[in-house]
Amino acid sequence: MTFPTRAPEQPSPVPVFTSGVLDPRRRRLVLIAAILASAMGFIDGSVMAIALPAMRATLGASLAQAQWFANAYLLVLSALVLIGGAFGDRFGLARVFFAGIALFVIASIVCAVASSPETMIAARALQGLGAAFMVPGSMAIIARVTPPEDRGRALGLWASASAVTTALGPILGGLLLTWGPADAWRAIFALNIPIGGLALWFIRRAAEFDRGRPGRPLDLTGAALVTAGLGLTAMALTGAEAGFDGTRGLTLTAGLAALAAFILWETRTHHPMMPPALFRSRTFTATNLLTFFLYFALTSVTFFLPMTAISAWGVSPIGVVASFVPFSILIGALSPAAGRLADRRGAGPVIACGTILIGLAYCALAFVAPQGLFWSGVVPAMTLAGLGMALVVAPLSSAVMAGAGSGDGGTASGINNAVARMAGLMAVAATGALAAAVYGWMGGTGSFGLPATTDAARSATSASFAAVAAVASAFAFLSAALALGLKRRT
Repeated sequence: MTFPTRAPEQPSPVPVFTSGVLDPRRRRLVLIAAILASAMGFIDGSVMAIALPAMRATLGASLAQAQWFANAYLLVLSALVLIGGAFGDRFGLARVFFAGIALFVIASIVCAVASSPETMIAARALQGLGAAFMVPGSMAIIARVTPPEDRGRALGLWASASAVTTALGPILGGLLLTWGPADAWRAIFALNIPIGGLALWFIRRAAEFDRGRPGRPLDLTGAALVTAGLGLTAMALTGAEAGFDGTRGLTLTAGLAALAAFILWETRTHHPMMPPALFRSRTFTATNLLTFFLYFALTSVTFFLPMTAISAWGVSPIGVVASFVPFSILIGALSPAAGRLADRRGAGPVIACGTILIGLAYCALAFVAPQGLFWSGVVPAMTLAGLGMALVVAPLSSAVMAGAGSGDGGTASGINNAVARMAGLMAVAATGALAAAVYGWMGGTGSFGLPATTDAARSATSASFAAVAAVASAFAFLSAALALGLKRRT
């Protein structure tokens, strides 16, 4: 089967500077708005896993419902982030960016006042929809309003501020959850109201709402198919520890069929959201498969480690944050050097070294989890994982761009980002079923992740996390095997 070429009327995926969009003296306001918008998404994402035990206690949520607190957001965002960028081109970048922020803020208000798990899940899905328009717009609008000679500095400021909010978010959330009231997690969502309000005010004051390209086609069919496929598959895997009965098996079959239909549709349409021609590059295909395995491993650990540490080992939320801080610091400090090393030695060997370190770190987690050795075992292991991830981030981006070619960098980056989020979605669903199954086999009472009041429950929770860490380690080593192959391809 031959892949159709991209329709000639499609614009470049990288936004170009457009003079007259706004007064040059107001560009700083647009940069601040983009930083604030990104901060909302980063803070919510980084604090969610730490806040889950408190959210479950307040809302009376089961483990499956807690998984959907994360997966409702990941599902909508991963499925629609690519077409969200196309919406900006179609209806006007500033207008769609503004709408995405507004929708995210409205959904955050609903999250803050939610009184039931069902309301929280619906609000998180609405947040994902807002983020699908907001996330691609944050960098794109900077590129649109900043001249090329100033763009590097502007994007550097945006990236630095994003890194700071990513690191500070868990710290602030951990302090609030440790010393605040039982429902202090609501303040995490409420914080988006002033942040988002300022971002909306800056955008409305600084940017002209361009008309976009009214005739630009949108791949709405592809978006519907991938959303249905990912959603049904995640539904089938969530709670699968009870076994695959007829209904669950039918749901999984329908999900896989929808994903197959999505792939087929993308090869036939002239305006695909995920251009199949890119996957003719073996390097591009391998890097995205590597990304899926790696982020499956990362999400499995980062989602279930806080629940385990808080519920079974008696670690406070701010204590849990201590295991993630070295991770963030090492990535921020060492990524530039890893990028330079990849330029000299090739991306494959550097990524392989990093993913091997991550695999070893997660092996160590599986070993120390049954003993509950948080400070002497978990924290050093997470530091080793951070060192490994610092070796991966920049070289992986380089490998994705090299595999795509010079003309498709923006689209390739968006696809790789979506693949990482899809991996997180599947990880939460699949390893959640594994954790719950092991918890039951080990004689745990109640539900995995709720406060363990007996030795049996604590032992079962620790064993469950050890199983999750072992699976994550295997996926990290699969990533390393793929990375070794990149040495021949790049």
